[in-house]
Amino acid sequence: MAAQRGLRVVCAREIQKSLRDSVKQLIEDKIRSLGLSGVFDVLDTEIRHKSNGSRFVFIGMWRNPDAVKSLEGADIFWGEEASAFSDRSIKIIRPTMRKPGSELWFSWNPEFDHDPVDKLFRGEHGPPPDSLVVEVSWRDNPWFDKSPLKAEMEFDYQSDPAKAEHVWGGGYVTAIDGAYYASSLAKAREEGRIGFVPTDPLVQKRATWDLGVSDSTAIWISQWVDREIRVIDYIEGQGQPLAYYINELRSRGHGDALCILPHDGAQRDAVSAVRYEDHVRSAGFETQIVANQGRGAAMLRIEALRRLFGSLLFHEETTRDGLKALGAYHEKRDPNRNVGLGPEHDWSSHAADALGLLAVAYEEPRKGGVLPLSMPDYGTTV
Repeated sequence: MAAQRGLRVVCAREIQKSLRDSVKQLIEDKIRSLGLSGVFDVLDTEIRHKSNGSRFVFIGMWRNPDAVKSLEGADIFWGEEASAFSDRSIKIIRPTMRKPGSELWFSWNPEFDHDPVDKLFRGEHGPPPDSLVVEVSWRDNPWFDKSPLKAEMEFDYQSDPAKAEHVWGGGYVTAIDGAYYASSLAKAREEGRIGFVPTDPLVQKRATWDLGVSDSTAIWISQWVDREIRVIDYIEGQGQPLAYYINELRSRGHGDALCILPHDGAQRDAVSAVRYEDHVRSAGFETQIVANQGRGAAMLRIEALRRLFGSLLFHEETTRDGLKALGAYHEKRDPNRNVGLGPEHDWSSHAADALGLLAVAYEEPRKGGVLPLSMPDYGTTV
């Protein structure tokens, strides 16, 4: 095809600060290994076929206003490390590549099933029309058994099966490196505490919230049975009014749950000027506010949850999204100094904060403290 007419191939990554971050070097190496150095001109910013005008160009999609211009008229788009592509980038790419006969190629090692590229091609609604999805791993390599990599793979599966399945088998990440609860989750699975958990109709339910004003709100539903904490459901949403979560609790059969709110539950809603706590109480729920823990509250929640994790049982079917978030919640690090900067505030932190609050609420009365059922009305808070 390339011999008949010139093709324009756009090679993209989500973040490409310079050509050193692109796949340009990979293509150069492949040209040399195939003995095609005399066929292509390798220039500073692109690679050209000497006779028919075919060329490879390299772009980054993130915050790049020229990305759309680069895509117009392209024959092939190749998105490498596509698991990092944002939903916005994919929405730009698909309608822009409209040249007759043009193709979109995405290659990636799966990380999370909620990554936009995975949702598009491997989600519950299936891939778009005229798509071809091919899963490739070491199992498809006929020479792998004779490779020294086989011993390395076998060692990884023995030492850390979950991580090895991601690295070698194409499985999704269950806990990232440096995640606060990686070992706790692994132990919970090993001990069979993640699976089927029954709901006791005679035990009070507790709904522990992390309130999101401009980002996500997360709620864990649990029952405390003696020293056993049964986590039976998880709710999360973004940009939804408070009524959405109230309706979710009721529709899932948790209309009688005690709602445990963080200290900002005593603040007033910016629109209605009514406290979040009062909103929830007016909907018929009993409420409890956990007092502000002050500076270092995030780490206090983490340590409380680590202490309590051995008592937690998770009903996997209904808490799967929350468990993914727990496995991804990690420390933010300064790459230049290699020092920790505290918990990373990202998509995973809301679920982690809510479950950490559960741990604090569970521990506090057992330390001799008393959790107030409500906070005094101080008026509008800033």
